[in-house]
Amino acid sequence: MNSATSSPRSGHTLPVFACAGAIAALRHLIDAGDRPSIITLDLLNPPHPADIPIAQLAPLPDGSVLAVTHSDPGDNLDLTRHTPLWSVVAWGNDAQTDPIQLEGGEGIGKQRDQDGAPAIYRYAKTLITHHLAPLLPPGKTLRVTIILPEGRVLAERTSNAAFGVVEGLSLLGTSGISEPLSAPGQLEQSREILRSKAAQHSHLVFCLGENGLDLAVTLGINPDCRVKTANWVGPMLVEAGQLEVAGVLLLGYHGKLIKLAGGIFHTHHHVADGRQEILAACCAGQDVPLPVIQAILNATTVEAGLEILRGQDSGLAQRVYQHMVERIDERAAAYVHAHRGSPLTVGSMVFDRQRQIVARSDRGQTLFNQVLID
Repeated sequence: MNSATSSPRSGHTLPVFACAGAIAALRHLIDAGDRPSIITLDLLNPPHPADIPIAQLAPLPDGSVLAVTHSDPGDNLDLTRHTPLWSVVAWGNDAQTDPIQLEGGEGIGKQRDQDGAPAIYRYAKTLITHHLAPLLPPGKTLRVTIILPEGRVLAERTSNAAFGVVEGLSLLGTSGISEPLSAPGQLEQSREILRSKAAQHSHLVFCLGENGLDLAVTLGINPDCRVKTANWVGPMLVEAGQLEVAGVLLLGYHGKLIKLAGGIFHTHHHVADGRQEILAACCAGQDVPLPVIQAILNATTVEAGLEILRGQDSGLAQRVYQHMVERIDERAAAYVHAHRGSPLTVGSMVFDRQRQIVARSDRGQTLFNQVLID
């Protein structure tokens, strides 16, 4: 694809493939002669149809049925591309209370803060239940197990563990569409979304990733004010300045947003990293003892660095992170001024792997109050 002349192709999120496989498997469980090669399903969000190929379909010796699909995230730098998803369906037993019991098998991550519950989130549950419930024969219940054979290995290349998800990948997503957030050509598409939002709202929230989008709603932020920036934070801030937006609140995981404090405005890890170095520099700016700075510099992740600070003194961690978010504001405003010659009010809020707010700048608090649902 020539990104200069073509728009990047969107794909679908993992829950869509898991659901399509479950539909095919249930249809075969009900009727052994029904062997669909393509499943057409309603994505619900957005309410559009999608055609998902079924790669393999087979009954298993225990009476269950297995359907295999393959992930297609579109023109996206996504490590799940072509990875197989197995959807296994079986009739429930008399002890089952829910009509559809959804389980995570091998390769589906476990949530540490939820006693090891499978990392299968609301959209996936809603999508699967919506499509399978009407197919259930009267008096029957169903057990659905989703398996990602390569999930455990792929998870080692993600930041899932930083968010408390271990041993696999999440069936995460609030939508059935996988936008090419890092692919060449996506920036213009993101700018178009920003222009539309800026025409309706004077204050916006830039969310870095799905976790930021989800948390924004939990915090009471107006969903219409949210803009998903992916890794194009700098160009999106400049565009906001060009559109004369009154203010932008940056909401993101501290392990991602910290890069802005070091002047890195394209946050994909293939472009630049230096997160531990930036955290160590913020510590030095707050007179943190040298042995602690050295430990943070040698930590494997910034999440581990945060825990080192908290282990020393909760007040110390707060002081360092407050310094960090104020620095993010300053660097972001300077970045826009350098490219636009005019100011943009920027505030920031960062959260940890438990999705708890670690720090918010003074401007971040002011902007937060501007974007709350009335």
